[in-house]
Amino acid sequence: MSTFKEMGLKSEILSAIEELGYVNPTKIQELALPKILESKQDLIAFAQTGTGKTAAFSLPVLNQIDTSKKGIKCIVLSPTRELGLQIAADIKSYSKNIPGFKVVAVYGGADISRQIKDIERGCDVVVGTPGRTLDLIKRNRLKLDSVEFLVLDEADEMLSMGFAEDLDAILANTPADKQTLLFSATMPPDMVKLSKKYMNNPAEITAGSKQEANTNVTHVYYKINSRDRYPALKRAVDVAPDIYGIIFCRTRAETKEVAERLAEDGYNTDALHGDLSQAQRDYVMNRFRNRQLQLLVATDVAARGLDVNELTHVINYKLPDEDAVYVHRSGRTGRAGNEGLSLTLLTGNEEKRLRYLEKKIGRKFEKVDIPNGQEICEKQLFNMIDTIKETEIANSHIDSFLPQIFEKFEDMSKEEVITKIVSTEFNRFLEYYRDAPDLNKTSDRRERERNRDRDSRRDDDRGNRRDRGDIGDRRERKEHKTAANMTRYFINQGKKDGFNPKILMGMINSHMEGKSPEIGQIEIMKMFSFFEMEKGYTEDLQRAAKNMEHEGRPVSIEESSPKPSGGGRDRGDRRDRDRGDRGGRERSSRSGEGREHRGGGGRPSGGSHGAKRRRRY
Repeated sequence: MSTFKEMGLKSEILSAIEELGYVNPTKIQELALPKILESKQDLIAFAQTGTGKTAAFSLPVLNQIDTSKKGIKCIVLSPTRELGLQIAADIKSYSKNIPGFKVVAVYGGADISRQIKDIERGCDVVVGTPGRTLDLIKRNRLKLDSVEFLVLDEADEMLSMGFAEDLDAILANTPADKQTLLFSATMPPDMVKLSKKYMNNPAEITAGSKQEANTNVTHVYYKINSRDRYPALKRAVDVAPDIYGIIFCRTRAETKEVAERLAEDGYNTDALHGDLSQAQRDYVMNRFRNRQLQLLVATDVAARGLDVNELTHVINYKLPDEDAVYVHRSGRTGRAGNEGLSLTLLTGNEEKRLRYLEKKIGRKFEKVDIPNGQEICEKQLFNMIDTIKETEIANSHIDSFLPQIFEKFEDMSKEEVITKIVSTEFNRFLEYYRDAPDLNKTSDRRERERNRDRDSRRDDDRGNRRDRGDIGDRRERKEHKTAANMTRYFINQGKKDGFNPKILMGMINSHMEGKSPEIGQIEIMKMFSFFEMEKGYTEDLQRAAKNMEHEGRPVSIEESSPKPSGGGRDRGDRRDRDRGDRGGRERSSRSGEGREHRGGGGRPSGGSHGAKRRRRY
């Protein structure tokens, strides 16, 4: 392996990175530095988070910047404020021995006038989020006509966050002869379009495959019954006493509920989601970085930009919809040469999805048993004993109390003292897990029951088909049976929302935990939809709908009139359609207000956006 000294970097840069302990480059640095130092060709670089990407583009760019020239020489764009600040801090460290060099970070949620003043005082590199960068360009306060290097870091993340138009506008304000450097973990279709539009015959380097997960991460899963999801999560945490990790949830409501339940059960945790202000977000993230929190429960969007190298675990409370999101989640552990574990809680009907994901990311998932009470108690007990044993004894205020302490224990043996200390500290775990059920058997039993019920229904259907006469009789009886056993519902999502039967089924399966209602006919309209569900589940469905979101918009589900035979429309059907049309018009009229304020058949006033806590053990 080559060293940084052999790569032709200036002495000012070498001395700075030597002080930081840099000797040998990482794989992405070894590939990127020569390309950027020796050529002005545009570059697309694929590497996971935590592999040294910041140094991979910063060091060769800094090596070529002439501080005697006026104007901004390099603009670095990152998806979040936190990542931008981290990049700016790293660049400052790398350049501290370069005379007159300045770097400025610009981002939303901070005083723009101060950022303008920092730019006007003169700087060589600007690190910015797309929104604030574009704002400064429009105000004519950020001029990029002298830019020689443009860096897009975590480009796939910026596109998935909806910054495509902002990136278009920013890139249009940069010189055509600049060198564009694009760093990403994956290559989604939007990024292909961006590279074709703004990059000129780019070279491509890859430290791992474009969609491949981090090799330092072990990927495992628990096979669970859906209603055991939270108890299984607790066991995953309890069996790892030194866990320091992120629990990823799919919605804000779910994030709040899981974090609140963990806090109520005594875990050192907090939530990170889109409802937090910037000040609240910074407070939570700083506590987590400083290890004042052991667990962070977060949505994917909220966790972007959180840069922590020592995470031991990433727990997927539920699988994300996109493969690239799983790559980013799991890539947050196993960084900087450390080993990490990515654990997914998976129901039986999600295993097919896992097999597909394995092929996409090039990693195998190992099924591991959900730990039982005895395993957890053993882990916790010996961890506590090791902690006591390894505690350093130093001169302290306790010394003056030792004679009295020894006197209190003088009539007890060493064994009795140890037993009492361990019991005092450990009784809570022993009590909680004393009669704990085996969740693996629960999951297997419920899957057998589901399979048996499915086979039984299939046999009944075959017998019914044999008993029936002609096709007309069969159709008539089927329609009658459906009408008698199904309830019809209206939902405020349609084709314009990108809604489809697969999404509907996924919502129902993931939010109606422990329930397996039969789904009948599904009709997807332009602005809304109808679907049928087995009778007796209306209350469960409407309770679950309080936690449902689609594309950031609350989901509303209401009971509808049965569909008339012969395909005609009754008053109830027309009323539901009118309601959907009104919602569509309202949504269209508010389209400029942003996703958080859309109308269109949303949750009625007085409805709660937070999930009600249900204690399940």
